[in-house]
Amino acid sequence: METLQRRVISEDTVQYKLFLVQTDDPSSQQTEEHLTQLAEQILANVAPLLIQFIWQNQPFNLRYHSEKGGVPAHIGGSTQFGDNVEDEWFIVYLLQQITENFPQLAARVEDNDGEFLLIEAADYLPKWLNPDTSENRVFFYQGELHILPCPSKSSPLGIAKDVVPSVAQALSLLYTQPDACRASPKITAAVKKRLEGYPEKIGTNLHRAHCFVPAGVAQVLTLRPDLVAPAVSAFYLRDPVDLQACRSFRTFPPDTRVLTSVTFTRCLYAQLQQQHFSPDRRSGFSLPPSSHPQYKAHELGMKLAHGFEILCSKCRLPSSEPDAPVSCNPQWKGFLGSLKSNGYFREELEGSARWRELMRSAENFFRQSVASSSCVLSPGQEVLQTLRSCSAPSVEELKTQESQLPQEDSDSWLNITAQDLEQMLQERSSGQVHVSGQNSSQQMSSQVRRVSDEKEEEKEDEQEKDSSYSLVAVSQGMKNFLSAMSSHEGAELPWSSSCRPFSLEPDVMAGALDKLLGGEEKEEEELDSDDLDEDEEDDEEEEGENEEEESLGHDEMNGAESLDSLRRYMDQMDQELMDTNVGKSFSNHNKAASVHAPGSDALPGEGGEEEEIQPLDVDLNLISNLLESLSCQEGLAGPASNLLQSLGLHLPPNSDGQQ
Repeated sequence: METLQRRVISEDTVQYKLFLVQTDDPSSQQTEEHLTQLAEQILANVAPLLIQFIWQNQPFNLRYHSEKGGVPAHIGGSTQFGDNVEDEWFIVYLLQQITENFPQLAARVEDNDGEFLLIEAADYLPKWLNPDTSENRVFFYQGELHILPCPSKSSPLGIAKDVVPSVAQALSLLYTQPDACRASPKITAAVKKRLEGYPEKIGTNLHRAHCFVPAGVAQVLTLRPDLVAPAVSAFYLRDPVDLQACRSFRTFPPDTRVLTSVTFTRCLYAQLQQQHFSPDRRSGFSLPPSSHPQYKAHELGMKLAHGFEILCSKCRLPSSEPDAPVSCNPQWKGFLGSLKSNGYFREELEGSARWRELMRSAENFFRQSVASSSCVLSPGQEVLQTLRSCSAPSVEELKTQESQLPQEDSDSWLNITAQDLEQMLQERSSGQVHVSGQNSSQQMSSQVRRVSDEKEEEKEDEQEKDSSYSLVAVSQGMKNFLSAMSSHEGAELPWSSSCRPFSLEPDVMAGALDKLLGGEEKEEEELDSDDLDEDEEDDEEEEGENEEEESLGHDEMNGAESLDSLRRYMDQMDQELMDTNVGKSFSNHNKAASVHAPGSDALPGEGGEEEEIQPLDVDLNLISNLLESLSCQEGLAGPASNLLQSLGLHLPPNSDGQQ
């Protein structure tokens, strides 16, 4: 297989590319103009979604990229999503919508894990598709997921799995054979399940909270609500050097604090809320008692103000001259026309308050994502520039608006019970969310059947729980796992095999163990003959039947001597291990019974042949070691619980409260 030419992608970064599926081989200049126009049209098309979105680190962006290293000219970009993985999946949703609205484009997306779309649908991938054979094979085209196939007996179409297709070859096959390249319904459904809820999910992922912040911060957030993300990140990732700037608060004095409504993403709110922080006494921030009804608003505002102050302390105002208006940019006219044609202004009258708010958001979005500026401002510079572009904040006016603030959202979603977490883990690991092609009528009929059989299902669930709590089931599950035949790629867990039984031949396995450990005389003969096949073949060629019998008897004698030597060697190892502490780590109730049995003259600790090595109770040792490991985990995740969870085995919580 050819060496993979994948480009290394930074951690927590998603990279996306949009290619023209079919080109008439125009000049590079015409291709650049065409792709640049498409980028502007795409951004105008998705602007209603992007303007209201708050990014964790970096926004979605599209730039023209010329042909390089065998990759055709395309438009694309990369976004660092940081701790909020929902940003990455929102970009996947955008690419799906873009390829649906612009059918001449095909999209590729990957992150530092590679083809993460395939990871989401790992349970339904064909056997030949793995990280080594998936390069340049996964695309979004016409709004659907496509995977370049591998030729098979049923269909000769595709590209061999040991060949890395070029992007041009992949696009050509995608254009000529779209039906053959379309991903299977199960893979498509698995990816759609992850994207379920968009675009409504954009709003549900936001959290509105009341905060006491300096008037300058309130004014900045009114004009640029997206700047809350870098401020939270600055506070969340602060160091002692950053906090030195928060002793004086020159940019945002705390004596101007007002109550305002701040919109966070859930990730940003959790990062700000869950950190414990006490302000420096010299900063001027003081918090009321924790029993105060507005304590949370004071604490959130204090943390947010620290974040904004840290941002501004790291930079200077870029220039004393104000920036040129976006109307001077030649791209603005076409972008504004695309916004109007896509219904961005929602039939608002030009010049109205709502129209001006939408226009201001569009101008900010144009500066960040569309206009190609040579100097990119840092978040702190953007905060200072926003402060400079507006008049001095009126504390009295802002305080009069406190009574008109919208109600803040409940943060009960932060509290997840152990049962909720267990249910989410089970749904994720045991594949309870099955992917099927049922239509709506079939789904409704299945729901009716579930309702009618509710009592029976409850009884079955209880029986399943009881069986899963059985220690015998745990022991048997471990035996099945260890006895299963797996490939060189790793062990296959029971839940990942679609509930199919293991392909296990007990007789063959028992025979192999008996041959290895030494069993009956017949089995010893088979083992000896297997080991001496080559010698027997030589004897058949050189000697007659009588000589063969003599040689066979001689070989059997040598084989028996070899087995006796092996047994003596293992007995000697057992005797040496008896002088160590290894045996103390195993439970052996048979040993105690043999030592203290009635009529036995052997005493504990006596040497010699009186003391025999009793066989271990494997099941007892397995269960005791698992229980001890679970107890050491103290309810947290660990090797024992992870192994049992992957095998579909569940133990009840410790009812006596002892670990």
